[in-house]
Amino acid sequence: MVLPGGSRSGVSQLRRGILQFCVLALLRDGEKYAFDLVRELCDAHGLVTSEGTIYPLLSRLRKEGWVNTVWRESDSGPPRRYYTLTATGRGALDEFAAEWGTFRTTVDNLLSSEGSHE
Repeated sequence: MVLPGGSRSGVSQLRRGILQFCVLALLRDGEKYAFDLVRELCDAHGLVTSEGTIYPLLSRLRKEGWVNTVWRESDSGPPRRYYTLTATGRGALDEFAAEWGTFRTTVDNLLSSEGSHE
């Protein structure tokens, strides 16, 4: 969607802002390979992403101490880097989850009350 004046919709910016927390949520139950993360995000409605997006994001999450990595041999090619959630990453995810519910409810309320102030 293009807004008046030619600017892009804020939806893509919103996706970018929450993508890191979606990745952390996918890692909550165990380690994953980056391509598996891309596939799972693409399967989720509205979260289409690519390896070109996910690798820099994973690198940033690793530098922030939110994920750890380990290299493993692969049966079908070169070794693969697998990602796991750290305790710090779990804390960040928990904090985001606590805030997300309130944020979502507030936005939903504002959107559903459109026109009620006229």
